[in-house]
Amino acid sequence: MGALWTNEYKLKTWLAVEIAVCEAQAELGYIPLEAVAEIKAKANFEENRVLEIEAEVRHDMIAFLTNVNEYVGEAGRYIHLGLTSSDVLDTALALQLVPSLNLILEQVEELIQTIRYQAQQHRYTVAIGRSHGIHAEPITFGFKLAGWLAEMLRNRDRLVNLRHEIAVGKISGAVGTYANVDPQVEAIACAKLELTPDCASTQIISRDRHANFIQHLALLAASIERFAVEIRNLQRTDVLEVEEYFAKGQKGSSAMPHKRNPIRSERLTGMARIIRGHAVAALENVALWHERDISHSSVERIIFPDSCTLINFMLKEIIQVIKNLQVYPENMKRNMNIYGGVIFSQKVLLALVEKGMIREDAYKVVQDCAHEAWNHPDGNFRNLIDKDSEVKKYLSPKEIETCFDPQEHLKNLDQIYQRLSI
Repeated sequence: MGALWTNEYKLKTWLAVEIAVCEAQAELGYIPLEAVAEIKAKANFEENRVLEIEAEVRHDMIAFLTNVNEYVGEAGRYIHLGLTSSDVLDTALALQLVPSLNLILEQVEELIQTIRYQAQQHRYTVAIGRSHGIHAEPITFGFKLAGWLAEMLRNRDRLVNLRHEIAVGKISGAVGTYANVDPQVEAIACAKLELTPDCASTQIISRDRHANFIQHLALLAASIERFAVEIRNLQRTDVLEVEEYFAKGQKGSSAMPHKRNPIRSERLTGMARIIRGHAVAALENVALWHERDISHSSVERIIFPDSCTLINFMLKEIIQVIKNLQVYPENMKRNMNIYGGVIFSQKVLLALVEKGMIREDAYKVVQDCAHEAWNHPDGNFRNLIDKDSEVKKYLSPKEIETCFDPQEHLKNLDQIYQRLSI
């Protein structure tokens, strides 16, 4: 990924655009075929020389063209014919964004398969579901991962669609009116570069496309952050249902030898914040003056290479975290039965109502038992339910037993797995 965002690679894309335009103009008879052959044979640049010229002329495209013409000679007069700088800059930018997105999609696919595998492995690993950070009702750890999988499939679909939107070029000249360049030149040149001509460019390609690109990366980063935050919470000492892999010889704290911290997940959480910030900057780039200004340019020199390389790294990190995740089913079982199974309160409530008890009365009976268990370190909701005189009027011991069976909560999860082809 980093190689796609070097200054040298950027200049290579500029040269690729200039040559494609020359080829298109030759095909249409605007410049001699032999001139194009000479340009293709001789065209080159030297990065340091471009920077040297730019230091004098204070214009990156002029510096580049000057250096290219030092190699090409007389035929160089046909290079950049009828173009404005943004014709090259914006079209070449697509030649960086598209392969960057392809690399990101490769990592997304690997993450999808990694989550899919773990979701299958823990399909029946019973755990507690939580809302507001509080124990709610039983789920399986695989079900939690299935939700991650569904989210990543949506991310993949969005990125695939984004590839079509960002693979766009423009060779329409100053302010985009084609006054000095034939629209057919744009069509032929873009086809050679495997891009689609922008349907209505100004002097630039409108930055809503580019803002959308960064926003999609920010959304992907937000998904990774969600997974990372969940892992961090589940690794807390008082929970410890999962844990990042801790390598032999690894140390968690300079002061406390016992520490094993979720450092990779914390790192991912922080990195997501950076890409979200870049999304704000990309949105600020949309509103430029009239047909263009260059206030977006300085921003894009930072946000595109940073966002692409950062999301690529984040994907590699989260793949390794999930692939090597340490899962502790016994701790999940222990946590699920805290306070004697208060998490089965709804099943008891519904059973009482089904047997004829008024719902408000049933709710009070069950809540009183649950809160009594909750308020004592050794409280046991199941024992309190078994002994409650009102409950015993309506439910047999066998019916109470059924209420505390976690499998009752999991009987329809297979439908979700089938939707995700797990």
